[in-house]
Amino acid sequence: MKTFSCHCGNTLHFENSRCLVCDRAVGFLPDEKKMSALEPAAEGSWKALINNRLYRQCSNYSEYAICNWMVPVEEHDTLCASCRLNHIIPNLSESQNLTLWYRIEVAKRRLLYTLYSLNLPVSGRAEDPATGMAFEFLQDDTFLDEFSNELTSQHNVFTGHKAGMITINVVEADPSAREEIREKMKERYRTLLGHFRHESGHYYWERLIAGTENLDSFRYFFGDERVDYQAAMKSYYDQGPPPHWQDSWVSAYASAHPWEDWAETWAHYLHIVDTLETAHDFGFRIQGHEVSEPKVAGQLTSAYHMPASFDELIDDWSRLSVALNALNRSMGTGDAYPFVLAGNSLNKLRYMHQIVTAAGK
Repeated sequence: MKTFSCHCGNTLHFENSRCLVCDRAVGFLPDEKKMSALEPAAEGSWKALINNRLYRQCSNYSEYAICNWMVPVEEHDTLCASCRLNHIIPNLSESQNLTLWYRIEVAKRRLLYTLYSLNLPVSGRAEDPATGMAFEFLQDDTFLDEFSNELTSQHNVFTGHKAGMITINVVEADPSAREEIREKMKERYRTLLGHFRHESGHYYWERLIAGTENLDSFRYFFGDERVDYQAAMKSYYDQGPPPHWQDSWVSAYASAHPWEDWAETWAHYLHIVDTLETAHDFGFRIQGHEVSEPKVAGQLTSAYHMPASFDELIDDWSRLSVALNALNRSMGTGDAYPFVLAGNSLNKLRYMHQIVTAAGK
């Protein structure tokens, strides 16, 4: 994730809706993939100061303040490119859900920023009614959250993916409830952004692998996805991952089924790409090595330095993740990246890099 500059020269971050120095409104321009300072213009529109074009605020920006993306005035949509992918939003009659929805949207927009940056295809239901990418944010009947003392009575909404529809349980936006789930599931890492990245992996398996010439190579690296999914998942939850799973999978959950292996590997690839981009933007050097910007060939610009190979990207990540974990420990918090990449998991990430690079050209 990059940082951006306001018209006044102040640094803007992806979540900002106002510059803290000049007090201008700011917004993200999906067509430019940049944040811009804004000035009021005619008929409720805003002039973006980075290109002098006119935009409207997404209606979820102007009405609910849960979005900061803009819509070009020539487009008829009231929602931005991110919010128009929503199929179901949380029930806003419940007061805590506006805060939870905001957190969900922040994570979703970060996912989309990375997908756009990698030049990956993102088609909504308007373009592809049957399998286009869409989101529904649902909640259980009751759950323990930071706003009340109400206890979870049942879990009837499952975060998952089906035919392009990504479902996120709203409880995942509550840090205390999510941490409780993480501990019960014996996971080392569980975040909203991680959920979005994992579930998007299932979407892109259908876009980039299923029914394509890539299916045989996928099966070579990940296994045969025709293995009974329900039986495989039952076996995983009953017996746990196989011994020495770290030699072959990026996470224990990845060992459950080839589809989950792909989705977990996809999520880790996006973790790596986005974090390395952030480190590069801030000018990080680890042990004398500059962190390169990890973009696919389709995104080259005159100021761009691309890692010479996947090996260089992983070398950058190995150094950076060790440093991040050490910094977190210095602050008394858990590791930022509590995983070890080795053996077949590295081969799968290399394959993922090839698939994403080819799709982004």
